Amino acid sequence: MNRYGILPAAVIAPIAAVVVVSTAQAQVNTSAAPDKLVQSAVEGVITKIKSDPETRAGDLAKITAVVQREFLPYTDFGRTTRLAVGNAWKQATPEQQKTLQEQFTALLVRSYAVSLSQLREQSPKFSYKPAKSGNNANDAVVATRVMNNGDEMLIDYRLQKGADGWKIYDINMMGAWLIEVYRKQFADIVARDGIDGLIKYLNSHNARA
Repeated sequence: MNRYGILPAAVIAPIAAVVVVSTAQAQVNTSAAPDKLVQSAVEGVITKIKSDPETRAGDLAKITAVVQREFLPYTDFGRTTRLAVGNAWKQATPEQQKTLQEQFTALLVRSYAVSLSQLREQSPKFSYKPAKSGNNANDAVVATRVMNNGDEMLIDYRLQKGADGWKIYDINMMGAWLIEVYRKQFADIVARDGIDGLIKYLNSHNARA
C-alpha cells in the first residue's frame, strides 16, 4: 500500500471486510469536468479524514466509513467489477454477479481506507492535468501528480460519462491499470475454480478483519 493514500493498481494482497455504512453519501457534481471531479473525490475524502479526531487518530472503521460516504459516490465500481471479471461475468448468474460486485467493491473500499490511514498525518500536494480523451468522447483519463515529503508519484484516473455524469472506474499507478491487474488474477482463479471459486476467494479475503 503506497503512502499517498491512492489505491495502487497492483494491490492484490489480502484485504479485510468492509462494513457497509448506512450514512448519507456525499453530494457529487458528476457534471463537472473530469479533472475537477477527480480533485473533489481525492481531496474531499482526505480533508474529511484529517478534520475528524477519530479518523486522524487512525480508527480504520471510521476511515472506511468516510471512504464509503465521501469517495464511493464518485466511482463506478460496478463497471470496474464487470471489466475485472472479464468474460466470466456473462457466465455468472445474476446472484453471482451481485455477490461479485459487493465483494470486489468491499475489497477496493477497504484497500483505499487502509492506504488513507497512512496519509492522515501527512500533507501531500496534488496537481491535476485537464482530461485527455480515452476510447471515445465519453471516456477520459486524468493525470495527477502527488508530491509528499519530496517524493513524487504520477497517478492516472480513467472515467466514463454515463447518464448520471462522470465516474471513476480505473486507476493507473506505476504503469499498471487496476482492472488489468485484477483481470489476470481473476481469470486464473476462474479457470481453476470457476465463478464460485472467485466468489470464495473474495469472501475469504474480505472475512479477515
